[in-house]
Amino acid sequence: MSKRGRFPYNTRVMKSLNEDLKTGQFKQIYLLYGQEAYLKKQYKERFIKAMVSEGDTMNYAYYEGKNTDVKEVIDLAETLPFFAERRLIVFENTGFFKSAGAELAEYIPDMPDTTYFIFIEDEVDKRSKLYKAVKAKGHIVELSVQDENTLRKWVAGLVKKEKKQMSQTDIAYFLNKVGTDMENITKELEKLFCYALDRDTITRDDVDAVCVTQITSHIFEMVNSVAQKNQRRALDLYYELLALKEPPMRILYLMIREYRILYHVKALVQQGFGRKEIASKAGLHPYAAGRYMDEAKQFGMKELRAVMEEGADIEQRVKTGLLSDHLAVELFIVKQSGKGQK
Repeated sequence: MSKRGRFPYNTRVMKSLNEDLKTGQFKQIYLLYGQEAYLKKQYKERFIKAMVSEGDTMNYAYYEGKNTDVKEVIDLAETLPFFAERRLIVFENTGFFKSAGAELAEYIPDMPDTTYFIFIEDEVDKRSKLYKAVKAKGHIVELSVQDENTLRKWVAGLVKKEKKQMSQTDIAYFLNKVGTDMENITKELEKLFCYALDRDTITRDDVDAVCVTQITSHIFEMVNSVAQKNQRRALDLYYELLALKEPPMRILYLMIREYRILYHVKALVQQGFGRKEIASKAGLHPYAAGRYMDEAKQFGMKELRAVMEEGADIEQRVKTGLLSDHLAVELFIVKQSGKGQK
């Protein structure tokens, strides 16, 4: 796969990172945080490659986890680089921006000009001393999950770089199948590019042939089939999951989880919230939030509550030995999808 076009269409903050990488004019400290693991990983690797020579273990150090010793870090930071322009220290998921970072915050204003820090975190407390210290001396960038439009453009860009074509509807189908995790998307695209190596166009049939359906997408389709009273399709999907060695009670749990999300989303829609607000409040990717909003239109609030109660009852009957797990989940699907079957 071509290395060009690896990133989504740049937001303002990502443009600033790309500009630093392009010019080699680096800030002394970077904090990259947020839920998009792929972007954090890619930028971390690009900055390390740009800031220290390959194989230079004398001037590069990496610390991971909450047991990172701050005193050891400070001692290392005080050491001048060895025959190099800078010393780079990378921290990942240390939790320093939520606790235990006060000592490092006090050190940062006086750190040597030859020492550079990169912090990679999932979450930060913007009120923490360390966050404020980094903001005063460096550059902070939130790398959040990308919205539907950005993901579609990104995939289209990667397809184009491979000198291939893929329709917008097939790109949407691809994303529905593989999910919104950017790391997984790149892996599934690699498979598609290899599969269609001698062809210019990637089709929906190609996606079905080589791409792995994420279980969340599989469960979502099951619930959608139930909503449409398409009992045969719902059961076929259930049997497919069983063939993939998914335990019946895990399938039931994931189905009920989908109904809970639909219930939450429908309640938020009724309160007048838009997709971005719903995504934030329900803890969903914006792309997924749109799908749930569409799906929720097929259910009433009472119906969703009844389904969740039925699921709890089924679980209890399995635990008490009244039903086998395989049969219990099958009966649940049959009951929910049986009326007015298409």
